[in-house]
Amino acid sequence: MENGGTHDHTEGHGHHHPNSKAVSNRLARAIGHLEAVKRMVDREEDCAEILIQLAAVRSAINNAGKVILMDHLNHCIVEAVEDNDLDKIKEFGDAIQKFIK
Repeated sequence: MENGGTHDHTEGHGHHHPNSKAVSNRLARAIGHLEAVKRMVDREEDCAEILIQLAAVRSAINNAGKVILMDHLNHCIVEAVEDNDLDKIKEFGDAIQKFIK
């Protein structure tokens, strides 16, 4: 929730990121693409083409994650640094480690 320019970092995160709609749209497209890949598997289509399409889905998901990471960095982490919130900064580092695994 935004309140006078500050963020409420309570449970559920509670504030809007500028790219939330774009990320949601990207994820919806990735879900649709993944469903299409599942249909390819069900129809026993060419394995090489299925692998190529799976790579495209993985790339789409990774790109959505990159947008979320940058949003979080540019908004929440900038504020955490200003507030000297070392716990929030550590959480971000942990999230990056899990994302890039």
